[in-house]
Amino acid sequence: MSQGVLLLVDDDRHVLESMAEWLRDQGYELDAIDSYHAAIAQIKAKAYDLILIDIRLSDGDGMELLSVCRETCPEAAVIMITGYGTVDTAVDAIREGAFDFLTKPLIDDELLLAIERALAQKNVLRENNHLRAQLDLRFGIDNIIGHDMKMRQIFDMIESIADTRATVLITGESGTGKSLVARAIHRRSHRSDGPFVEVACGALPENLLESELFGHVAGAFTGATGNKIGKFKLADCGTIFLDEIGTASPAMQVKLLRVLQELQFEPVGGNQTENIDVRILLATNEDLSKAVADGRFRQDLFYRINVINIGLPPLRERLADIPLLAQSFLEKVAEDSHRQVEGLTDEAIAALHRYRWPGNVRELQNVIERAVLLGKGQIIGLDDLPPEIGGVIGGVVHHSNKMTLKQALEGPERQIILDVLESNQWNRNATADALGINRTTLYKKMKRLGLEDLEHALQ
Repeated sequence: MSQGVLLLVDDDRHVLESMAEWLRDQGYELDAIDSYHAAIAQIKAKAYDLILIDIRLSDGDGMELLSVCRETCPEAAVIMITGYGTVDTAVDAIREGAFDFLTKPLIDDELLLAIERALAQKNVLRENNHLRAQLDLRFGIDNIIGHDMKMRQIFDMIESIADTRATVLITGESGTGKSLVARAIHRRSHRSDGPFVEVACGALPENLLESELFGHVAGAFTGATGNKIGKFKLADCGTIFLDEIGTASPAMQVKLLRVLQELQFEPVGGNQTENIDVRILLATNEDLSKAVADGRFRQDLFYRINVINIGLPPLRERLADIPLLAQSFLEKVAEDSHRQVEGLTDEAIAALHRYRWPGNVRELQNVIERAVLLGKGQIIGLDDLPPEIGGVIGGVVHHSNKMTLKQALEGPERQIILDVLESNQWNRNATADALGINRTTLYKKMKRLGLEDLEHALQ
């Protein structure tokens, strides 16, 4: 079986044929090409794991062919070969993306080792990308954690729109992770090497917000002793994220509309027009359509920013993610604070499920951080949680020993399964997969929790 698909490019016919024969004997599938232009046509027509290129070709430059490889098939490893090698040439080749640089006459063991190393690194990178994709699919994307169906749909949307220029409006209650979504969009776009600039619009009065966004010239207002570069200019060739956009005044809304339409603005007190290339993401926890109806938000601006809307669900609507989020926060705080805390008791998890989380994910993070820092043991229990969480059962404060563990867990378990069933249109196979359990276990739980009767009632 082939160990890899190789392309060998060398205009010395004798070297080409002898090396090709030897590499095939080593188990590699190999194509041999003797010219620059033929090699370009070949790499565009076929995928290769590794390409070996002689730097001096009769009809072209091997270094230029390396650049073509990096653009056309960046996943292929490249080894440069020359009979006229210098240190500078080797450095240039590595800097331009070659995996290795070999000089003639080639030693068999040296060539074989270089090929094996290049293919091994390629396989590691491929496996890492695969594992990262699997983790993203199951647990989240970047720093956003979740395997709830609603969150998976959001992850898919982020992947779909990240590399476009479309304006995105991210909506959701405070603490749902709107800033994390904006950063994930930026990191998955071709602008990821550029700046990501975040502005909390609601934290500044209008006159300061205008200067913050657009900058100002010296003397524009009292205290403006020098020129200031605004956030829009700082975000040039990158992404700007405007949080709490619903708080913008009518005058600021007019200025924002112009920037969105023309990507132009003037600094406060200045008359020189600035042009920018920036992706604009916005967020709000307000109902902007209601704000438009009430006359508080411009309709034309609303239509302009609401090109793509990502609505984040509150934590109370994604109960299945609470244990995953809690464990992730716990591990991070434990590591940072050097605490030996390993997890939460079943009773503590049940209490987290019962609570309504008005502060959403941010509140959960704060609760877990407090429990890790103030807790005495290696496991977080009910007593380590705030009273409003650890003692709440059905909206009333009770002592945890007034009900059995089984009874405490049934409520949140039923709600989690019901949420996933509804998000999958009561498809049991899809629900079992989403919950990470087999179908038989799901059927037994549905029967025990009365969900079978509910399903029949809904049909």
